Amino acid sequence: MQKINLDMAALRTFVTGIEAGSFALAADRLGRSTSAVSAQLKKLESQIGSPLTRKSGRGLVLTDTGEQLLSYGRRLIELNDEAISALFDPDLEGWVRVGLQEDFGERLLPSILNLFAQAHPKVRIEGRIARNKELREKVANGQLDLALAWSDGDLEPTAEKLADIPLRWLASDNGALLLKQNTDSFVPLVALEMPCQMRVIACDSLDRQASAWRIAFESPSLAGLWAATEAGLGIALRSEIGRPANVHPLSCADYGLPELPSLGVALHYSSRVPNLVTQHFAAILKREVAEAVAAISAPEKAAI
Repeated sequence: MQKINLDMAALRTFVTGIEAGSFALAADRLGRSTSAVSAQLKKLESQIGSPLTRKSGRGLVLTDTGEQLLSYGRRLIELNDEAISALFDPDLEGWVRVGLQEDFGERLLPSILNLFAQAHPKVRIEGRIARNKELREKVANGQLDLALAWSDGDLEPTAEKLADIPLRWLASDNGALLLKQNTDSFVPLVALEMPCQMRVIACDSLDRQASAWRIAFESPSLAGLWAATEAGLGIALRSEIGRPANVHPLSCADYGLPELPSLGVALHYSSRVPNLVTQHFAAILKREVAEAVAAISAPEKAAI
């Protein structure tokens, strides 16, 4: 297959126009004429070999190809900007205090720290792994510069939604067997202590289906939840990010479980105008989140 180098300026115009809701607004934001923007979009479609948008009423909507390119385009632009920042700001100094919700800490933090430290070795990093309530409180009172946390849909002006992540019923082989054996009695749940959004979603979903359930194991930490799930004490409701290798997603149809929604994840900033160090850290964090979400976007698989 012939190698194609996407035009970065055209790609930035495309992403900006979609995010702004108008290519006329994109032209204004990028300091270009509308004719120049139109020419860039045509060039991009020529490179891709397929239309990226189609008319819908008075506006435009993305084609399937356009949706795919938008996702990749955001990541390519973030990586481009990160590379430029690293090359032109090698002596960046300062201090950044960042928090991650437990689900993301173990899975994402090592890679994020490694990439940031390589690009900006003079910056001091303070990291914290905690649950949503603590993270948002510390961002609000200025103890953290930014925090990655699950979203309840009500975002502050200083928060940026990054993605919607599918939730799954998860169990080990023994946990799945236990669920099968208890089909006529109750669903054994492994959950975090309250307050916990996912615990509420699990209980509410089962209640709406009129399925009996009980808390088989309760933990104050995610490590404890995963340990109990691996031990087969019950099933857990989480995303697939960071799940242990011997814990599997369950097919709702096969196990008589209710379908689940997705849950938003957002980046919370302590300031409307983050400093340069925080911006650089956020750029790497957002790219790692995008890659983690893409990795779990495969169709749901039943437990063995």
